[in-house]
Amino acid sequence: MIVRLSFAVLIFVLTAGIAHAVEEALKKSIQPHFIGNEIQSIKKTPYLGLYEITVGDELFYTDETADYFFFGHVIDGKTRQSLTNTRLQEIMDARRIPLDSLPLDLAIKTVRGTGARKMAVFTDPHCPYCKRLEEQLVDVTDITIYTLLYPVLNGSAQRVTEILCADNPLQTWDDFMLRGIEPNSKDCETPIEALLEVGRKNKVTGTPTLVFADGTFVGGLIPTDNIEERLNDALGNALVK
Repeated sequence: MIVRLSFAVLIFVLTAGIAHAVEEALKKSIQPHFIGNEIQSIKKTPYLGLYEITVGDELFYTDETADYFFFGHVIDGKTRQSLTNTRLQEIMDARRIPLDSLPLDLAIKTVRGTGARKMAVFTDPHCPYCKRLEEQLVDVTDITIYTLLYPVLNGSAQRVTEILCADNPLQTWDDFMLRGIEPNSKDCETPIEALLEVGRKNKVTGTPTLVFADGTFVGGLIPTDNIEERLNDALGNALVK
């Protein structure tokens, strides 16, 4: 029994050592391709002998030689679910963007019902998924929404300027996103550069990006029931604290 245990431990140590050596070799080979961005993790996957590499918010795959990089989604053939999407969400959930670290004073603020459940949204007025999100949020109650205008698409900066410079930015935003009413052409000083800088600092790479009260965030459009669940979870976590 003792011999078997010792042999098992020896195999474990040797396997772990080999795995570590492979990961270090991969890191040495891959890092020069991403100057200025540190490799965050290297993880062997259970499929195709590939290794999962994460650099910032980017996830890709390679083999032990690191001669080729594979960008795209690995799909589970049985469930038709994207394993890559699942991993990306796990990585994002492990990160946090504290809600109070955002410039909420620069946001368009919407309060419905008690306003107890809070979230911020980085959004672009010309983003079709952002418009769909606004349509979904109409029926969500007891919520405070901080809309951070984040013009990353071509031509969006001017539209954001017109909205922020309106006499009633909230009404103008709702009219444009929900009813297709274009704002009047106005110009004034806006915090667009500050908003863009905050987005870049927090690695917001697309719109919409939803940030919840517990610091968890989601990049992209998600169903209303998922939003409700996350709002409730975030409120519960805040109460525990």
